[in-house]
Amino acid sequence: MIEDHSLFAESLEIALEMEGHDVRRILLPEGGRSVNTLLPIILRSHPQVALLDLDLGTYGNGVRLVEPLTRAGVQVVIVTASIDRARWGECLRHGARKVLPKSSPLNDILATIRRITEGLPVISREEREELLKHWHQQLHETQVMRNRLEHLTHRESEVLAHLMDGRAVREIARMGVVSEATVRTQVKSILSKLEVSSQLAAVGVAHHVGWAPPTPA
Repeated sequence: MIEDHSLFAESLEIALEMEGHDVRRILLPEGGRSVNTLLPIILRSHPQVALLDLDLGTYGNGVRLVEPLTRAGVQVVIVTASIDRARWGECLRHGARKVLPKSSPLNDILATIRRITEGLPVISREEREELLKHWHQQLHETQVMRNRLEHLTHRESEVLAHLMDGRAVREIARMGVVSEATVRTQVKSILSKLEVSSQLAAVGVAHHVGWAPPTPA
């Protein structure tokens, strides 16, 4: 079990042990910065089934553990508070057997593990295809936004990077030794190219697709 919420993890651990399962909870070391460092710790216990949370605090996105665990022969079940169905689809794409919200009845989680250990299916073809469709759609939308970002000029990219750092137009103008009117024109061009209506939306797009600002010359 890879879970950073103690109360939820302890409750699930007790329920699984009452069902007769040998449960090993992976404690997340303090100050972790990379989810990849958890992989050898998990595999050391030779799990048959791994219950994996997607939001692992300072360790980041648990999705990155799904594929390597699956390759190692581990049956991965996602138990998450995330309601992002595209993210659920991504987990299935990388080999997870099932995604369950943390709001699920405890019996649903136990039944899923029971069916996996009995070699039975745990997700219908229709549900799997629907979740994968969400993931593919998000991939397409992300690529569209990345293409739009690539059409920014170098100066527009610099301005967007300043907006991402929370700087106002006046401050950006002072740093670039240009007029505020010039910066406002550049911001207007950014919004037009990204097809959004506000600076906040432009910043949101950049963060969402993992855009990196240009390296200063």
